[in-house]
Amino acid sequence: MSIDVDLDFLLVQKMRMGDEEAFEDFIKKYYPQILKYCRTHVNDHGYAEDLTQETFARFFRTLKQYRHYGKAVNYLYVIAANVCRDHYRREQEIPVGELPDRPDSCTELLDEQIAVRNALARLPGELKEITVLFFLQGCKQRDIARIQGISLPLVKYRIRRAKKLLSAYFREEDL
Repeated sequence: MSIDVDLDFLLVQKMRMGDEEAFEDFIKKYYPQILKYCRTHVNDHGYAEDLTQETFARFFRTLKQYRHYGKAVNYLYVIAANVCRDHYRREQEIPVGELPDRPDSCTELLDEQIAVRNALARLPGELKEITVLFFLQGCKQRDIARIQGISLPLVKYRIRRAKKLLSAYFREEDL
C-alpha cells in the first residue's frame, strides 16, 4: 500500500466518525482533480463546479457503504463519470460546449484547445473516457482499468487506438 492509500483509508475512517476536518482535508485533496475531470466533460466552469460538488455529495451520502480497495480518487472518478452522464441525459446535449473566454493574445492556445476538444468529440465513447483519464487527468493505466471496470490489456489497446485516431484527426486539421 502506498502512503496515499493509507491516508485515504484514515481520512475515510475519520469521516465515518464525523470528523469535520477530515471532510475538509478530503475535499481539498481531490477537488481540483475531480473539477478538472468534470470540466473536460461539460466545458463550462459553472456546470463543472456543480457536477464536482454533486460528485462529493454522492460520495459522502454513500460513505457508510464505501469499501476501501485502493485510492479513493478512483471511486470519485467513477461517481464523477456517472454524474456527468446523468447531466447529459437530463440536458440531452452532446458533451461539447463553449470554451472559456480567453484574452486575444492567447489565440494560438485557444486554437489548440479547440482542436483538442474537436478531436475528443470525434472519438468513440469508450475511447473518449479513457483518453480523458489517461492524457488529461494523468491516471495510471491500472487505475483506469479499475475505474472503468475493464481489463488492463483492454485499457492499453484503447489508449493505442485513441492515439492513432487522435493523430489522424490532427493531421486532417493541418491540411
